[in-house]
Amino acid sequence: MNKKNPRIKEDIGYILHSISWKETSLIIKVFSREYGCINMVAKGAKRPYSQLRPVLSKFTPLLLRWTGKSEVKTLVKAELNGIISLPGNFLIFAWYLNELILSFLPKEDSHPILFDAYNDALLKFCDNHEKNSSYISSILRRFEWVLLKETGYGFDQEEPDFGNVLENSLVYQTISDRIETYLYGRTLYSRKILKDLKCFI
Repeated sequence: MNKKNPRIKEDIGYILHSISWKETSLIIKVFSREYGCINMVAKGAKRPYSQLRPVLSKFTPLLLRWTGKSEVKTLVKAELNGIISLPGNFLIFAWYLNELILSFLPKEDSHPILFDAYNDALLKFCDNHEKNSSYISSILRRFEWVLLKETGYGFDQEEPDFGNVLENSLVYQTISDRIETYLYGRTLYSRKILKDLKCFI
């Protein structure tokens, strides 16, 4: 919360999704560390010289300030809170994480552990580690594991070592089945694409 104005809340976060609203504004779905998923209106964000326009990008860590008590808050300010240069061929994996969050998390339900896991996954997509299938799979499986645990659908066992190829392969189907169960028939388009391409899902 902003100490100078208690009506304004402040947190780090990521934009998961955005849609146009009226001629010059956006409705953005934000995943913040302390407040969870929040819908906000970014007024004037589509104007050519808006300070918000170059900042409100997906997979970019932001410092956000907003106000409002209704279901849709009003974005007051957004600033870069770091830089993540996500390789183009990893966008589909990042979109998959976004779709999972939007599907499993209720609005304004705080999940700092899941937020940290999301941030960690994006950073690992960008690091200099050899991007083989085992490494990518370990990133996805760990995020899925944390997501299920944090939303009450987890497993009664210790977290596996996802960097271990054998352990990762053993829990793959178990995690996949659990996610399918709690999607209740909803389709995640990124998940479908990855399945069709046989890419670690």
